[in-house]
Amino acid sequence: MNIFVVNSGSSSIKYQLFRWPAQQPVCSGLVERIGYPNATITHKVFTAADAPQETRRTLALPDHEAGLREVVALLTDAAHGVLRDPAEVEVVGHRVVHGGESFAATTQINEEVKAEIRRLFALAPLHNPANLLGIDVAERIFPRARQIAVFDTAFHQTLPEHAFRYALPEQLYTEERVRVYGFHGTSHQYVAQQAATYLGQPDARLVTLHLGNGCSAAAVHAGRCLDTSMGFGPLTGLVMGTRTGDLDPSVVLHLMGQLGYSAEQISTLLNKESGMLGLTGLSDMRDITRALEQGDARATLAYDLYAYRIRKYIGAYAAALGGLDAVVFTAGVGENDALVRRKACEGLAFLGIELEEQENQQRRPGIREISKPGARVKVLVVPTNEELEIARQCAALLAG
Repeated sequence: MNIFVVNSGSSSIKYQLFRWPAQQPVCSGLVERIGYPNATITHKVFTAADAPQETRRTLALPDHEAGLREVVALLTDAAHGVLRDPAEVEVVGHRVVHGGESFAATTQINEEVKAEIRRLFALAPLHNPANLLGIDVAERIFPRARQIAVFDTAFHQTLPEHAFRYALPEQLYTEERVRVYGFHGTSHQYVAQQAATYLGQPDARLVTLHLGNGCSAAAVHAGRCLDTSMGFGPLTGLVMGTRTGDLDPSVVLHLMGQLGYSAEQISTLLNKESGMLGLTGLSDMRDITRALEQGDARATLAYDLYAYRIRKYIGAYAAALGGLDAVVFTAGVGENDALVRRKACEGLAFLGIELEEQENQQRRPGIREISKPGARVKVLVVPTNEELEIARQCAALLAG
């Protein structure tokens, strides 16, 4: 069964093609700068050889449909294609960021599902419209395929009410559905499953840390999410590349009441101009690391603040879980930044968290254990694979 996984952004499309049940993709790619005259496509075909065959193109792509049609042309290319015809795609799995309270599981898409995704635009204005656009385009290009939605928020629908409710007047929840939703759920679910399998503990108590440009933590027990750091939107919790993380709401009131900020200006400030960018002028952790190594005081403070926030959430979630079996680092920063991991785990020996620094510095593929031998709590680096998790959930849904 050919499963084509699509992750549609506002000006991009990430994709992978799986020939299920093989869990290694046949090909993958990224379309960027859709809507611009210099859009790019990077397409990789994985063969028995070590190095993938890579194709790069720069061209004008006015919209997502044009982008996806170029991808299909690459998939069916006479010389390097992996399909003879687009009709060979039997399933298209879509990442959809926000499912609200409506979707607690992977769902086959129909008109009612699309209408609900559209209704949730207000809760994810930067993501759900692009996700729905990707669905509409895929329906036209792959008319015979079953279209399936996998929601970022679904994994967090197991939060107990005392964890997902805010201390606000009840009608704001009952009528407006203001509550914690959480995000990065596909990643948290995937690495939690991988970690539990590695540990041989299906009932493992885990703190999973998705650290990329966006960052979030989750408390997971026996595969169920009990708490997560992102809330109604993706601003709260950990410090991120350009987002604030936790912030006293009084700051927002001060910006509005005393400094004259509009709602739009505040949204831009908190989402795009804050976090590590606001602290250092840089948003990429690799650039901030170089500044740190050169003695930049702002970079030093930013690293300390970033790691301190992670450390606080590890402690809080250990309490929420009633104990801890492992801490799991994943995503771009979590998998590659040894300094972040070391700083985040400093001072947590009382919880049983102790790093083996030599292992922490290593870079190897697959799951890595970086805690000291015999440490009460394992510290793991688990590479995330959201596209594979989407394919798995599509296959599981169709298998009944």
